[in-house]
Amino acid sequence: MEEGQSFTDEQCSVHRGVLHVWSGACSESLAPERVLLSRPVLQVSLGACHALLLAEGGLVFSVGELPWRTGLAVPLSQPLLEHSLNDVTVVLVSAGSFHCGALTEEGAVYMWGENSAGQCGALGTEGSDRVVTGPKRVAPHLVSEPQLLSVVDRERVPPARVRVRALACGGEHTLALSAQHEVWSWGSGYQLGLVTSTFPVWRPQKVEHLSGRHVIQVACGSSHSLALVRSQPPKDYTTQASSSSSGSRCGQCQKTDQEDSVVMNDSHYCPLGVELVQAGGSPRSGRTRPSRGPVLLQESGDSVPSLDNEVWSWGRGQEGQLGHGDRLPRLQPLCIKSLTGQEVVGLATGTHHSLAVTAQCQVFSWGSNISGQLGRLNSPTTQPQQAKVGEGVRVWGVSGGLGHSLFLADGDHLQPVLWHCGPKVTQGSEVNHAQGSANRKDAFRAVVLPLSVELGYVSEVCGGGQGWAALSDHNIMGFISALHQLAANERRVYCWVSDVRKKVLRPLLNRESVCSLLGQTCRRLFETLAESFTRLSLLIGQHSVSLTNFLRRTQHRDVTSLFLLTHTSLFLDTYKEYCSSIGNFQVMGGFQNLQKLSLECFGKKQEVLLTLSAPSGPDRQAVPDLLLSLFHQPLHSLPQYSTLLLRLATCYDVSTREYQLLQQGCAQYDALSLGLSRRRKEAEATWLFWKTSSGKSVDPLRSPERRVVCESSNRTLTLQNAGRFSNVWFLLFNDALVQAQLSGYQTFPLATLWVRPVTEDDSGLHAIKVTLPEQSFILTASSAEEKARWLRALNLAVEQVLEGGQGSGVPAVSRSASYTFRVEGRLKDARYSGGWVAGKPHGRGTMKWADGRTYVGTFRNGLEDGYGDCVIPTKVLNQPDRYLGNWREAKIHGFGIYRYASGEVYEGCFHEGQRHGYGMLCSGRLGKSSSSVFIGQWVQDRKTGYGVFDDITKGEKYMGAWLEDQRQGLAVVVTQFGLYYQGAFSSNKMTGAGILVSDDDTSFQGEFSDDWTINGKGTLVMPNGDHIEGQFSGQWSSGLKIVGTYTKPSVEEPDGRPRALTLAVRGLAVQVEQKWRCVFEECWSRLGCDALGQGDRRRAWENIAVILTSGRRDSPKLSHSQSKILERLEFIPQEVGPMTTSSYHELRRYLTKACETPLHPLGWLLETLVTVYRMTYACETPLHPLGWLLETLVTVYRMTYACETPLHPLGWLLETLVTVYRMTYVGVGCNRRLLPQAVQEIHSYLTHTFSILRFLFPGLPEEGGFIPNTRPTSDLSVDTSSGTHQDSSNHGYVVSSSSLLLPVLLPPLYPPLFTLYALEKEKEERLYWECVLRLNKQTDQALLSFLGVQQKFWPVTISVLGEMKRVESSTRDLCYSSSVETLQQISTTFTPSDKLLVIQRTFRELSQEVQVAMEGMDDLLPPFLYVVIRARIRNLGAEVSLIEDLMDSSVQLGELGFLFTTLKGSYYQIQQETA
Repeated sequence: MEEGQSFTDEQCSVHRGVLHVWSGACSESLAPERVLLSRPVLQVSLGACHALLLAEGGLVFSVGELPWRTGLAVPLSQPLLEHSLNDVTVVLVSAGSFHCGALTEEGAVYMWGENSAGQCGALGTEGSDRVVTGPKRVAPHLVSEPQLLSVVDRERVPPARVRVRALACGGEHTLALSAQHEVWSWGSGYQLGLVTSTFPVWRPQKVEHLSGRHVIQVACGSSHSLALVRSQPPKDYTTQASSSSSGSRCGQCQKTDQEDSVVMNDSHYCPLGVELVQAGGSPRSGRTRPSRGPVLLQESGDSVPSLDNEVWSWGRGQEGQLGHGDRLPRLQPLCIKSLTGQEVVGLATGTHHSLAVTAQCQVFSWGSNISGQLGRLNSPTTQPQQAKVGEGVRVWGVSGGLGHSLFLADGDHLQPVLWHCGPKVTQGSEVNHAQGSANRKDAFRAVVLPLSVELGYVSEVCGGGQGWAALSDHNIMGFISALHQLAANERRVYCWVSDVRKKVLRPLLNRESVCSLLGQTCRRLFETLAESFTRLSLLIGQHSVSLTNFLRRTQHRDVTSLFLLTHTSLFLDTYKEYCSSIGNFQVMGGFQNLQKLSLECFGKKQEVLLTLSAPSGPDRQAVPDLLLSLFHQPLHSLPQYSTLLLRLATCYDVSTREYQLLQQGCAQYDALSLGLSRRRKEAEATWLFWKTSSGKSVDPLRSPERRVVCESSNRTLTLQNAGRFSNVWFLLFNDALVQAQLSGYQTFPLATLWVRPVTEDDSGLHAIKVTLPEQSFILTASSAEEKARWLRALNLAVEQVLEGGQGSGVPAVSRSASYTFRVEGRLKDARYSGGWVAGKPHGRGTMKWADGRTYVGTFRNGLEDGYGDCVIPTKVLNQPDRYLGNWREAKIHGFGIYRYASGEVYEGCFHEGQRHGYGMLCSGRLGKSSSSVFIGQWVQDRKTGYGVFDDITKGEKYMGAWLEDQRQGLAVVVTQFGLYYQGAFSSNKMTGAGILVSDDDTSFQGEFSDDWTINGKGTLVMPNGDHIEGQFSGQWSSGLKIVGTYTKPSVEEPDGRPRALTLAVRGLAVQVEQKWRCVFEECWSRLGCDALGQGDRRRAWENIAVILTSGRRDSPKLSHSQSKILERLEFIPQEVGPMTTSSYHELRRYLTKACETPLHPLGWLLETLVTVYRMTYACETPLHPLGWLLETLVTVYRMTYACETPLHPLGWLLETLVTVYRMTYVGVGCNRRLLPQAVQEIHSYLTHTFSILRFLFPGLPEEGGFIPNTRPTSDLSVDTSSGTHQDSSNHGYVVSSSSLLLPVLLPPLYPPLFTLYALEKEKEERLYWECVLRLNKQTDQALLSFLGVQQKFWPVTISVLGEMKRVESSTRDLCYSSSVETLQQISTTFTPSDKLLVIQRTFRELSQEVQVAMEGMDDLLPPFLYVVIRARIRNLGAEVSLIEDLMDSSVQLGELGFLFTTLKGSYYQIQQETA
């Protein structure tokens, strides 16, 4: 043998496939002949005078008379190989009377033999379609060689080939069972089941009458057909009332309509609740037959056999072989009603008779009985009746021939035996036919064939004509005997449980006195016991049928596919449920209460119970003990399971998969057997306890599921310091510890009970400490042995409750459980479900208070601590408050979102229950009279520090300092009407020096008083530059009183604006360093730093990892990709010295990933600052009041509800920066005069965020530092992935905050920022665009000439879509098209570095087109000006200003800086061009 081969691979061909054949009548001298082949025989099928053998490897052999081959006769000793089938793998063969069929593993059908009736499906004589691929005919009605037959479903579009899974051949017809469990037929006669009178049928056609049904097996007689069909579920008829769904009960059965009714009498119908509704809608009365029982498994495939089957028959019925009680033919399949409910699992046909075997090992026969082949004498033979086999014989295989039948049954030993029904030959006499026999009863009685012993372990029998065949297996290493023993035991048990259901359960449940004698509780428990017994019996029946099919399997027997192994969990659950139902009934005294009912039903002798009970035990048992023993009988199968699985495992090498699975199954069933034995003992002990303790104060504790584990009525366990006269004793149940005394008892659930031994001291006390959620106490045992016994019992009971199985006896300190608090305090009457540690809520959980409060989140040491969701009902409003965020020691602490019942929403930081730090408060809703948004700093629940207040109703936005909810300090106010205020506020009023600018650029600088009232000295500047200096008083909107001097602008001041006004504007705004300090303080706080940059770096990284881990756990809506990103961000980088270019790239990648999620502190910071920026300065639709109002509300809504669980500190930072930026510059804040502040804020963001990065990555150089290059030379020049320019001469990077952070920060800020630039450059843009439109009207050559481009640079030919075109005088928009398209990409980028790279690529494209090197820039200036004009870039002035304000200072003096200066000069030159 080769090393590593399993038993199945080595010996499969040896232990199976022994074929014995014999013929003639039954006699004592009958000698079977063994067929010798070089390969094992897997299947045999007999025809009238021939046989087909299927050997290992898919080879097919023929023996007997083969008339389709010119009368060839093949002896049994020399089978003929069908060479035509050598190229396919045959898995099944079928022999008809004079034709043959073979089925391949691909589901293809091959036919040959007699074809006069079309039974081979060959070409007909009437021009039918050719369905056999060119059969080579010896005669017109013969097919000599196997030919492929196409079974095609032509109803489908396009037609599809049907995959066949089973094949059966009859006299003049053939049936095929498809993989979709549909029946197809061809040939001649009524037995086809087709709606036609034209025969033969050459092409396979579907039997439409069986469409939509699940056909399991087909069988063919000479002129009739049978099908085993899975019963369909009962139809869901419309009911007049819903009483069945609500559990209505009838007075007789007292069972709900949905409960199992297998245990009920077949003649009993529940009269309640079901009235079928006809089409007209009127109910018609009628009884509905209850279902035959619950379907244990949903059979989605053939691995789970069905017991609820029907038998359908059709064809000729002159001998009664159809089983419908008459001898009429049936053209269509018809169900045999008398077999419905008999659990038929197998069919067989003789020439003119039919056989059916049931799961209860009974045989039903009908049809011709001329030779006694039905195995019974009683009439009629036109209906199925049970064959007379020996008493207690269990038949599991049947087959029929011309005038006889053969049954395969369990023997007295492990080896099966054969029973014969048909002609018999006695010694010295001829064949004894039924008609002429003197002893008629003996002629019709089934007899055992004496040759059974010689055949060995027979797995299948087959009959046909006058011959018989049996397939048997060699019992190598006890493998086959173990399988047969397992199957025989399971069949025996199922027959026994079926008898118990019929003879015990149904009679008892159908007694009218069942309710009065058992009582309400015991009756319900007895019904539950009956239902679980029925489920167990059905499982055993399915298992027995599965084992029978496994033994008869024609292909490789894979022991790992045993039903016992593939459905282990189902067996374990069913047996546990059944054992629990017995124990529950026993604990409540059900078997004692059942005694009277049993005597009433079975009489005093109880012969039925004695007959069904096991022979072992006392000769005379009491009725309760007899019933208890009877119901415990099925549990004895479990040890047999483990024993036989172990026997099978010994047949395999220990390294094989089969051995491992068998050993695992053996261990599982062993553990189940031991566990159920322990449960049985617990139930018995509990019954004895309640029997002796009846009438005491603990009687209310009695329940069916409760078991007694220990009790201390003998004072083996007492309370410490209980006193001499204390009468306290303890009961340990399987679900609770009970402290009982005369006056009552107290129950402690085991799920929330912790025990530990107390170390013994000199006092000699044997103590055990018990910890509970609201108390703890110490128990003292009478001895060390009692202490150990109680301690182990308590631990095992707790572990059983927590884990559901017996383990090490040391329950986990951390667990999940539910508990209701009772003691006065904060948690009184609160219900908690979740994690526990040592008696306190710890971990994830849910707390529900009696007043309606609910908290779902993290607990620590009994307090809300961590991330949680809390709902707080309000008495005044119908809506509750809701907080979603962080907690500390039962107080709101950290970042979160608070939604008030009034409609306000606060998103920000809390400190000990108060708003403190950065936060955003949204008040009111769209359409309300008080809609507003505040974002900024809070101190002790009040607005204090810098903040932005957007009064949506008034259309005003305040950006400045606050003190205790009042505007106090420097600030800027903008309105929806374009007014711009800047100055100092005091107590919510603008007083002192200030600036006011209107939308038309009229401005005032001077003194203010009483909130927007001008009063004092000042200067009023007109849009044309005229200004008035003097005394002013009044309101800006209602008119001003002026006493002063009017002045026209001088030549030295062409813009008309005094220098003092510009300086004053800069001095009256809040310094950028003071803005949003609370955001960065929160980010530092999340990193664990007390002050900016002051903290332990290692601790900061640990905090980041903790934030990400807990955030991933608390955020179930994260996608798979987001979870993976967070996992990669959880690592803590190691300090490896100075930063190199490689580590710099790693830093950029880390920053990109961190800022993709608002969970990282930096990500949150950047997001928040961007939002603040956009709120202050941006507006997508600034011209219409509804536009900015809607935009602001959408922004508020998005920022309030979009990111509810920020996790990574960097991601949180980015999210927060986005929030504050948008809240500052979106909507009313979209004012061009705020552009300088908006740009300064971005620089501030960069500075603060860069300091955080340098803290986290100490190797990062300071601003302007240099990182030497470590990458290959080929990677130098420009790093386009990051937008960072790399000087090839220096071979390294110049570090700057803008190059590192702008690629992450600027994209979300770009829309509001660019809008401000566009508004600021609006006048210049208007002039620029007019010039661009005017110049673009010219042709290419005219424009080149106008711009002074040298003619040697004019393109002569241009490639357009791969085709060269000549530039003519009328050509337009073709010259330098590649450069033009490149420059147009500047509008699609965000960062200045990306825009500079676009300019650089444009110059390179242009230099290639004009064939001038980049060094000769003077020659490129006119062509570049042409490219700028043809690019038609809108808002080019805004693009230029944005690049100039935000570009990296390290590139200003380099190549990129020079190219940018060229673009800037081109922009201003275009404005000055004239036609």
